[in-house]
Amino acid sequence: MFFQIYGETAGWQLLGWLMVFTGLVVMNEIARRSKAGGIACFLVLPAALTVYFIAIYVGAARGAEWALNNDTYVHMNSWFHYAKLYAATAGCIGFMILKYHWGKLGKSVNFKVFPFVIVAINILIAVASDFESAIRAGSLAGGWWLSSEGVWLYGGWWNVLNGLAGLLNIFCMTGWWGIYSSKDQKDMLWPDMIWVYVLAYDIWNFQYTYLNLPTHSWYCGLALLLAPTFAAALWNKGGWIQNRANTLALWCMFAQVFPVFQDASRFTTVTSVYAEGGIAAAMGSSMPTAADPTAQGLISVVSIAVNVFVFAYILKRAKEQKKNPWKNEIFTDTKDYIEAMDRA
Repeated sequence: MFFQIYGETAGWQLLGWLMVFTGLVVMNEIARRSKAGGIACFLVLPAALTVYFIAIYVGAARGAEWALNNDTYVHMNSWFHYAKLYAATAGCIGFMILKYHWGKLGKSVNFKVFPFVIVAINILIAVASDFESAIRAGSLAGGWWLSSEGVWLYGGWWNVLNGLAGLLNIFCMTGWWGIYSSKDQKDMLWPDMIWVYVLAYDIWNFQYTYLNLPTHSWYCGLALLLAPTFAAALWNKGGWIQNRANTLALWCMFAQVFPVFQDASRFTTVTSVYAEGGIAAAMGSSMPTAADPTAQGLISVVSIAVNVFVFAYILKRAKEQKKNPWKNEIFTDTKDYIEAMDRA
């Protein structure tokens, strides 16, 4: 089993997953359907939280007990969490500029490459974290190391393999300038980003969370990845990348303010690497006595294999069509692309 879901808390863990998945789908709809919703979610809320975060760290620097004991300060102090939150939020703002044609940027052909750039930056942040884990483990064969948030991580060759898959995933994005606004202006569309890319991305990103956020992956790995994919598959064709950015930014805000939901509640769920030790092993004061990296290794192999296959498939299509797959759209003959363009 990939996650430790059993015993008296299993029902709560499953309920927690359902609440996160449903909440993200609903919040994405609120954010995408109106300017007011998007502005509230990605301009007003992040601004307020920034003031909150600064206050916490100023207070902690002065030795204030309320700040030093704040859940955000204790559980979410890694550089990664802040980098991811603000990078995702920047993506959401940029996507709104494109779909609403705000200002010169929104009308600029050159700015259409922004979605590729911001997604690539987000991927690179995760890749850097993967490589950091492999280095701090001290051995590619596997080793425990304690994160700044007090979570024991088991790094190794699986991090390197998944980091390479992430780098390859950047070049699996095609048609970088093929960005459109939907007729109703609810969505920024990237029609060439069909299910082929989404599959490669979801597997890679799930593995990233599985390896580096083992106490959060049940939510930020499964629920958070499936929510935008679910919406894009059923009613928002071509809008997957916007769904992904919206849900990621919203989740990061929630997790940054309420980290105990994942780390120390009845909803807490950890991966199988702790060999059934549960959250006590993950956040214990001493290094875990056992490790089971079987799933970690297996998923990393699948991650790199899928991304290699998708990249090769893209090159094959590009060669057949005599196109540069990054400057041009290469999936124009597919059902997903046609349905997305019908909305543009």
